[in-house]
Amino acid sequence: MKKITLLLLLSFCLASPAFAYKYVVIETNYGDITVELNDEKAPQSVANFLSYVDALHYTDTIFHRVIKDFMIQGGNFTVDMAPKKNRAPIKNEAANGLRNLRGTIAMARTNVVDSATSQFFINLKDNGFLDHKNTSPQGYGYAVFGKVVKGMEVVDKIGSTQTHTFKRFRDVPVEPVVIRSINRVNQE
Repeated sequence: MKKITLLLLLSFCLASPAFAYKYVVIETNYGDITVELNDEKAPQSVANFLSYVDALHYTDTIFHRVIKDFMIQGGNFTVDMAPKKNRAPIKNEAANGLRNLRGTIAMARTNVVDSATSQFFINLKDNGFLDHKNTSPQGYGYAVFGKVVKGMEVVDKIGSTQTHTFKRFRDVPVEPVVIRSINRVNQE
């Protein structure tokens, strides 16, 4: 009887929406940002992101693209703008119902719908034009996979940094915004 009760409790807990969320802390030289990941709505994006977290890929990368009143983007370049090696691209989950609202984190990609690898961005404001509208390359959108739950003031501070063109890249912060590490945490 105790085994059955324990199994029922365990199956209930695993099915509970609380288990669909995971947390990470993005430690930067500007401060820490805690992000809640939604693996219920964006399982492939979250699994991909966490695989890079677990491999320490994000350590000593930078937020290399900062556009005031739009977003901050990072996840693949070092301070000298050298790219890190990426894994294969993943399927775009932009049709998951999550919207590109202020404080959400989404997968960055090229003009190819299914091209996201390690790069991500955090929205500085509601960016509805990035949401999924249709299955065309122009309307597919950018897959949101979580949201900032602590440290939005850090995101805003990063979003206000002065930028310039560095090498061939535009919108690069003049003073590097370093991602020291990204680590899993149990809760916010």
